[in-house]
Amino acid sequence: MSPRPTSGPAARTTPRPPSRRAPGPVSRPGSAPRARPGPDDLRRTFEAVPARTSQQGEPFADSWWGRAWVAALESLSMDEARLARGRAYADDGKVAAITVTPGRVVAYVHGSRARPYRAELRLRTFTDTGWDTLLDAVAVHPGHLSALLAKEMPHSLADTAREADVRLLPGSDDLDPSCTCPDLGRPCKHVAALCYQTARLLDSDPFVLLLMRGRGERELLDELGRRNAEHSARERPAAPAVPSVAAADALADRYLPPLPAPLPVPPNPGQPPSYPDLPGARDPLGLDHLATDAAARAHALLTSGRDPLAGLAPWQDAVRIAASRPTAGLTATTRALYRELAHATGRNTTDLARAVAAWRQGGAEGLAVLETPWDPPAGPFDRARPLLAAAEFPRLTPWRNHLTHPAGTFQLRFGHDARWYGYESDPGADDWWPRAAPDPDPVAALEALLTGDPAPDPEADPPYVR
Repeated sequence: MSPRPTSGPAARTTPRPPSRRAPGPVSRPGSAPRARPGPDDLRRTFEAVPARTSQQGEPFADSWWGRAWVAALESLSMDEARLARGRAYADDGKVAAITVTPGRVVAYVHGSRARPYRAELRLRTFTDTGWDTLLDAVAVHPGHLSALLAKEMPHSLADTAREADVRLLPGSDDLDPSCTCPDLGRPCKHVAALCYQTARLLDSDPFVLLLMRGRGERELLDELGRRNAEHSARERPAAPAVPSVAAADALADRYLPPLPAPLPVPPNPGQPPSYPDLPGARDPLGLDHLATDAAARAHALLTSGRDPLAGLAPWQDAVRIAASRPTAGLTATTRALYRELAHATGRNTTDLARAVAAWRQGGAEGLAVLETPWDPPAGPFDRARPLLAAAEFPRLTPWRNHLTHPAGTFQLRFGHDARWYGYESDPGADDWWPRAAPDPDPVAALEALLTGDPAPDPEADPPYVR
């Protein structure tokens, strides 16, 4: 066995034996061991891996480079029994925290005695010339750097290293085991257990192998990035010469004329152009409607500095668009528009027609009054019934923000804007439609509702409910 170092950097990086304290949290079985960073990029300590169960003949490592490490270990030994015991030790979680530094892997392994044994595996590191050769060869292939960043080691990377006469993966002649146990086997079962667990470290991070070969992850990534950039610069064609300008000329004062005054805002939105009715083209009337609506919104934005429709939900905007059509004499085009808007919002045309009536009654707030009952606070809502009683109206039945006439044909709804919205329904139908303009006075709102036109039959005409 190789002698243990007693001085120098190698001796200073020797891990201490594990204490008798209860172990802290460990990683889950099958997960990658967690590493504690060392004082620099050349020392990494990995927490102990818990016990696991491996089947007979199952590879101990998952990655091809982890299996190559196991193959190097097994080619080093001529004693299958020691290897089997070492694998069992690794499976049973008897390997404590593993410390990796350039050229060596060290851990304490619990054996048959109470005091654990110090197992160590030395690995030949690359010379500076070997590193230069390897890094120059890798920098030519940008995919190698991308693979390393993804914690992968492609076969092509090992092939590139081999072509540069640098052996990245170890052979049996690269490994030098030692242990404090009395077993003179090469390797003993404790070093074999350490090697098997090291293969699991390599599975999760191939930079562990590169650290064993002599250099840390940060140093390698910085150097590979620099060499890759230099290689790309050499491959990139030279940029054409650009004529220069004297600094005095570039910084000289220049006279710039003032910007012209903005054009005056027209009093009304412009009319869109006429769209031809071409085969396969969009409906010209639909395009005309969208263009007219966009022009009106743009005009409002120019005159007021804000777009009042920007916060509308799709259903609200569909109701607004339908409400902008003429209120009388609905044409086939308007009927088609109602059907398309209702289908696009998942409603039927009756729902849309009722919502249009609410929008024409009070805009977005009128639509909210139609669709969302709410509980008003104490105040104007509570004072409404005494005011109506004083005006000699029958006693109205309250429910949330609704006051319903006892005949079941008239209803007042209180909105968030403190106005009363009138509704009408056929007796016993519970089919309420917005009627009359809203008013802050409940008496005036109910009088306007009672003196207004009767509610039309939605099944007869208008045609948009068919």
